[in-house]
Amino acid sequence: MKAILIFLGVLILIAVIAAISGVGSYNGLITASQAADSQWAQVQNVYQRRADLIPNLVSTVAGAANFEKSTLTEVTNARASVGQVNVNPNAAPTDPAQLKQFEQAQGALSNALSRLLVVVERYPDLKSNQNFLGLQAQLEGTENRISVERGRFNEVVQNFNTRATKFPTVLVARMFGFTPKPYFAATPTAQTPPQVQFNFGATTAPAVR
Repeated sequence: MKAILIFLGVLILIAVIAAISGVGSYNGLITASQAADSQWAQVQNVYQRRADLIPNLVSTVAGAANFEKSTLTEVTNARASVGQVNVNPNAAPTDPAQLKQFEQAQGALSNALSRLLVVVERYPDLKSNQNFLGLQAQLEGTENRISVERGRFNEVVQNFNTRATKFPTVLVARMFGFTPKPYFAATPTAQTPPQVQFNFGATTAPAVR
């Protein structure tokens, strides 16, 4: 009888330890997931800031005599395409295809802006436009923030994914439906912030980072 009681006591102790470990693992996953969601919201904020600057930028540049309308149309259309990508601004994506679609749309906008900035080099009169100069500074700062926030997003996602795939937390993750989150992946044609420099009078176009 005594042996049975000892055996039951051991089982209860193991069950209590497992429960405490499971709760700790679950809470850790929640914390890491919320950190990823919070950082995703920051990414959305800086991209939205860039989108908000574009109408004024296009309007100001369009005021230059004989400015190439096709370039402005490309930027405007790329901005509209970004708005058509359906992503939750408050929750980090769990579908790699969805994040890839978001990246492609934002990358197309980055490329359109890069081409616009190259064309602007042909219009030195814009350098005296204070509104344009102000937009230039804001756009440069925003592009830098995009790069920073995307890097931070990848860091918090890595932390979450590490937690969600390590034993024994992986068992809790599977039980409660926590799945790894995709990363931003830099490519030559997407998510590369354009170099916002206007070297008026230069004979060559500015390099794009």
